[in-house]
Amino acid sequence: MYRPTPGRSDPFAGLGAGGETSLLSVPGHRSGTTDQVALWWLPPSNPAAPTLFYLHGTFRNLYRNYPKIEALHDAGFGVLAVEYRGWGDSTPIIPSEKTIIADAEAAWPELTRRQPDPRKRVIYGHSLGGAVAIDLASRRHGGVDYGALIVESTFPSLVDLAGSSAGPLGPLALWLSGERFDSLSKIGRIDAPILMLHGDHDNTVPIALGRKLRDAAPPGVRWVEIAGGTHSRLHTDAPEAYRNALESLIGSLSAAP
Repeated sequence: MYRPTPGRSDPFAGLGAGGETSLLSVPGHRSGTTDQVALWWLPPSNPAAPTLFYLHGTFRNLYRNYPKIEALHDAGFGVLAVEYRGWGDSTPIIPSEKTIIADAEAAWPELTRRQPDPRKRVIYGHSLGGAVAIDLASRRHGGVDYGALIVESTFPSLVDLAGSSAGPLGPLALWLSGERFDSLSKIGRIDAPILMLHGDHDNTVPIALGRKLRDAAPPGVRWVEIAGGTHSRLHTDAPEAYRNALESLIGSLSAAP
């Protein structure tokens, strides 16, 4: 279902100065075994800057996500990026909603170590990663565990997404699979600032689904709709608007008492 991409799919020059990779040991998908979850760390140029907990979507592993990671880092964030099992350098498995969420949970303590100030921890997710980010944030408290949530090109639930792309049989097949990623039922529990970005030319997650998720969010959500924006390249489709939205959030977090 998630079409994971293990290994290194593209030429990669490395994370640059100060960047590092590591492997986190987690309980194995088979009883009595241990798996590995890869983490990438890009420290901020300003030590006082917020740190982004980066959760990627399906199809592309972190290697292919690097241009977006770099755009977020260039905007001023430190970035801790999580590679779910099944993708990239993590243990190759057939992933599920359960394993993906477990991998994000397992990596969370590393974020708290890298960024001790909870008000400067930002949970970020793109596409499927947005659903992971919403799940993670819905079980934590703003100001106590993290400072803000960013979701980009994200859907209300897998059922909604299947209905928009696979016809009437899509939701039925999905219900039978047991996979949900039901962000619609969770986003109302978020008690921290939310930034949502979506392109109106997104052919993977139609803009109507992004608006549906926005409308279910608590009052005060900041919605940035990118004219001509596509699913995975908002950072290059409208770089100024993209960066301005991120810098505005960074400024609000940095100004917090």
